Amino acid sequence: MLNKLIVLAALLLPACFANANEYKAAELEIAHPWSQELPPNAPTVAAYFVIHNSGKTADRLLSVDSTIAGIAQLHEHVKQNDLMKMQEVPSVEIPAGGEVTFAPMAYHVMLLELKDRSLLSDGKRFPLTMHFEKSGDVTVEVTVQKKAPDGMQTHAHAQ
Repeated sequence: MLNKLIVLAALLLPACFANANEYKAAELEIAHPWSQELPPNAPTVAAYFVIHNSGKTADRLLSVDSTIAGIAQLHEHVKQNDLMKMQEVPSVEIPAGGEVTFAPMAYHVMLLELKDRSLLSDGKRFPLTMHFEKSGDVTVEVTVQKKAPDGMQTHAHAQ
């Protein structure tokens, strides 16, 4: 009996870790929230993730907040006059059956007036609460990493 339990635990363990960076809010799934480790004197930090909407109606990310920052804003990069510019947006629509990627040079969360820099080094985590129009609030743990995950470009954010 004990051997069967050990085998079962060994089989289930990878599934637990596979979902460790995924969060749900109603029909929304938020995958792999992360932030890049920055120098200690960086004035801001950005957070990234992917939101997938498996529902039949669109939802909207209205705002975000975090205990590590005095201000948290939704931002996007846009091209103006052949230059990429970062700008705040009032909300981000998550289409029905679709997804929105928050990544460097795309939508992202800017955290300003940083309060707790001890949580901004590689391997640490910090909370980020997302406020959705229909799905309500969900708090995720953002993992700080030395480099961007594979397939994501990095970009330094200047304010």
